[in-house]
Amino acid sequence: MTENTPVAPWYRQPWFWFLAIFPLAAIVWGLTMLVFASSLPTAMVTDDYSKEGRGINMAIARDQKARDLGLKGSLSFTERAANLDLQETEGAADYPYLILNLYHPTVSEKDRTIQMRKVGNGEYTGNLLENMDGRWYYDLQGPENDWRLKGEFWLPSENAVTLKAASYTQG
Repeated sequence: MTENTPVAPWYRQPWFWFLAIFPLAAIVWGLTMLVFASSLPTAMVTDDYSKEGRGINMAIARDQKARDLGLKGSLSFTERAANLDLQETEGAADYPYLILNLYHPTVSEKDRTIQMRKVGNGEYTGNLLENMDGRWYYDLQGPENDWRLKGEFWLPSENAVTLKAASYTQG
């Protein structure tokens, strides 16, 4: 090479691009992930783990109270009506109303709360605003929210769903 040989500008040098492509790709990828992560909701993140722990203990106590009361029931859906027959160890349950929460496993916008009104001795009914199908989690609770029955079922269902208190094992 002589002094008169023309040299290509820096941006036409292949070694520059070979060495610069990986750091540039990392910067672009990092900025993309930063924008993506900052635009998502943080619904699953909690700041107060002790509060969450107390809530779990309260939920276990509510399940235990349902077991102590011997609560069991039968829930059926016809058209847009939910019918519940609830029994205690001592006979038919006698509450002025019950709250039935239905949770969709993946889409929280589909979650529903149904107030079950008393129509007879241990019999309750509630109305649905729309037809529901697929897998659902339920949470049935009393007016004072001191007990609950929970589980899951599939809709539409030709048979009644059996409701019973959950059992926990420690280990």
